[in-house]
Amino acid sequence: MTDHGADTPAPAARAARRGRPPSTALNRDRILDAARALVEREGPDALTLRRLGAELGSNHTAVLRHFSGKEEILLGLAEQLIEEAVTGYEPTDSWRETLAGLARRVRGACLTHPQVAAVVAGRVSRRDAEFRGADLVIGALRQAGFGDREAARYYRALADTALAMGAQEAAVAALDSAAREGDRLAWRREYLAVSPTAYPHLASVAPHLAAADEDDQFETVLGLLLDAVELRAPHKP
Repeated sequence: MTDHGADTPAPAARAARRGRPPSTALNRDRILDAARALVEREGPDALTLRRLGAELGSNHTAVLRHFSGKEEILLGLAEQLIEEAVTGYEPTDSWRETLAGLARRVRGACLTHPQVAAVVAGRVSRRDAEFRGADLVIGALRQAGFGDREAARYYRALADTALAMGAQEAAVAALDSAAREGDRLAWRREYLAVSPTAYPHLASVAPHLAAADEDDQFETVLGLLLDAVELRAPHKP
């Protein structure tokens, strides 16, 4: 009797012949990298388990061997975002500069991955990179002389504000080019054309609004926040 099984390639070999890596080649980092690339390329609505499996050249069930579902993948993307911001960062001798540096790095990560940031910047990843970021911020606040309760409150306020600003900028960056250009030009067209009779205060500052770009807005808000922290801090920077 002929043994047909001896000539039948194993499932991994069949997948490889079709150009698909065996599911054992997948790991959490590779899946998250593919998910991030998919979201950045096609937007958050494109992220489904089936689409992600196809992106990886595997059945979507292979993804579920590493993640419980889409929710865990989104938390993983949130962790990647924070990891990019905090990896390699070392606090300075000045608590104020430490807080400012971390906020700028969070903003940079959000702008590097705007589609992802617009979706996950508000999430709590509860993983190591987020813990590392929290420890850095709280350490700076304790260096400023705050007690545990105040440090906890100010950490939440500063972290949420930095992420919210990053997410807002990311959402703008994720718009199509025509929408972004229309919003940018509005400061130089519609706002300059407002009626000084109907809107006297707005009309008086309208020529200066276009100069307040994203960088200026971020640094202004960051400065206001850190000024408030410094005003309450027992130890000045």
